[in-house]
Amino acid sequence: MAKTIHWRDYITINIFWLALTTLSQTMTPLLLPLLTQQFVGEELKATYYGTLRLWSLMTALLAQAFMGMLSDRSTSQFGRRRPFIIVGTAGVIAIALLIGFSARLEGFEGYAILFGAVILMMIFANTAHGALQGLIPDLVPEERRGIFSGIKAILEVPIPVILVSLSIARLISKGNIWGGLAILIGIWIVSAIITLFVQETAQQPSKQKKSWKPLVNLFAMTGIFTATIILIGSGIKEISAISKGMNKAAVIPIFAASGFGGMLAAVGFGVWASIKIGTGDELKNNPSFSWWVISRLAFLVGSTNIASFVIYFLQGRLGYYREQAAGPAAMLTMFVGIFILFTTVPAGWLSDKYGKKKILVASGIIGAAGAFLAIALPNLTTIYIGGIFIGAATGLFYAASWALGTEIIPPKKAGRYLGISNLAGAGAGAVGAYIGGPIADGITAQTTGLPGAGYMVLFGIYGAMFLVSIPFLGAIKEKRDATF
Repeated sequence: MAKTIHWRDYITINIFWLALTTLSQTMTPLLLPLLTQQFVGEELKATYYGTLRLWSLMTALLAQAFMGMLSDRSTSQFGRRRPFIIVGTAGVIAIALLIGFSARLEGFEGYAILFGAVILMMIFANTAHGALQGLIPDLVPEERRGIFSGIKAILEVPIPVILVSLSIARLISKGNIWGGLAILIGIWIVSAIITLFVQETAQQPSKQKKSWKPLVNLFAMTGIFTATIILIGSGIKEISAISKGMNKAAVIPIFAASGFGGMLAAVGFGVWASIKIGTGDELKNNPSFSWWVISRLAFLVGSTNIASFVIYFLQGRLGYYREQAAGPAAMLTMFVGIFILFTTVPAGWLSDKYGKKKILVASGIIGAAGAFLAIALPNLTTIYIGGIFIGAATGLFYAASWALGTEIIPPKKAGRYLGISNLAGAGAGAVGAYIGGPIADGITAQTTGLPGAGYMVLFGIYGAMFLVSIPFLGAIKEKRDATF
């Protein structure tokens, strides 16, 4: 049941998004690619990083949906969602310390330890994440969800992005991994403590018989989506093997076409088949949910993976050596974060007033423009300007898309449905990295003399995925009479 809204609820309900994104912004664009590069070397760094992203994110997908479903059913005296957030916090802190120690290792032994640690981190982080997603649907009236989603988006994206770029990234660029991890752990502890003040009461036990069929469906859904990505990624690797020795002029369009087609197939077929299994017959009564996840995934393939590969892109395009790229990468993410901040709150208000889909169309166009601008010239200023466009687009997207999703999902199954929607969140990184990594490595190996060519093609594909997100919006029905 929705509660009376107080000013503090805007913070207590949303603060933990700051912790989650600080974690992802520390690990994904900075620490994990640098450690992978350290362990496996230059030639296969993108491929191995893509493999790490696939399995960690599919673990995240399964854990988030499962924990969301468990929190839906929770009757804990400490509240429906908060116990999961506290357990997740304790686990993430322990694994962050393990990753810090793994940085001393070398070779594939180091990569194996890192791989296992990241898998465990995804389980704990998504124990918290799966429960956290239910707080707005649980406690906020529908007419206030737009502004709550706007506040959520500020704490989820621009503030942690700017915070990481000004503090953690600078420490990592100087080789001070432990200093960066100390700041990360401190943010998690403070965010968890503030979340304890959420006005959440115990849920009464349900008299309905609990079914484990949704859990079985969840495993099947994750398996289908993972298998789809692996199959397409294997095809890309096969193309890479076949194309060896081809003319440079032919290699680039072959990889570009196969990569874009593969990502499009993963977004469309992978999500449709997975959601059909994950929701069963319920899908017939709510087709908008599937189209929302597909559109959301297409956009996030672009935005998430540009951030994931930005260090490798700057190394290849501008010649930075390893951790030297962390400084410019941090500056780029700071520009992105600032412009997310500028657009997020207006986007929440505009989406409530004029309709979420119109804002999402604008975000897709602006994001594509930013990606294409970033690869236009080997010039850091031009790349920063492209990042500004991507930041503005992402701010519009996060506020409008989440508000649209909370409008579509069944209120009594918020944790489960928003967990399933992580096909877009986790799936974006898996699709873009597992399919994209071999593309970057393959082109780089076969186009010597063209610095950064593999990552330019890859970022061009990501730019196209921003545009792909737009057509699917037409099939989504909003709870308003605005004309789309």
